[in-house]
Amino acid sequence: MSSIHRLCRFEQLEDPGSRGFSVELEGDTQEILVVRKGERVYGYLNRCPHTGINLEWQPDQFLDLSQSYIQCVTHGALFRVEDGLCLRGPCTGDALSPIQVELRDGEIVAILDTLSGA
Repeated sequence: MSSIHRLCRFEQLEDPGSRGFSVELEGDTQEILVVRKGERVYGYLNRCPHTGINLEWQPDQFLDLSQSYIQCVTHGALFRVEDGLCLRGPCTGDALSPIQVELRDGEIVAILDTLSGA
């Protein structure tokens, strides 16, 4: 079973741009991030695969200076936006945990799996 979480309007996310969100899932808060590149959006858990810490250096700042890669503030690790693969840093070859996000009626929504009915 899945739960749908409305995050923001598509036009509220710059291109390219990123934003963090806290969503409730079965009593736990999940920190996620969404990146916009053109007309596409990508979602991941806000957690570095190397240490498990949050990635951003200040609120909603997940991208490197070139706005091309997701960057971990602690290690400088760079992750490809399209699939979360780490290309440089201590977790090279690992990847961010993907979150299903999509556009619905001009809104970005996250679709998170719940344990009920699984």
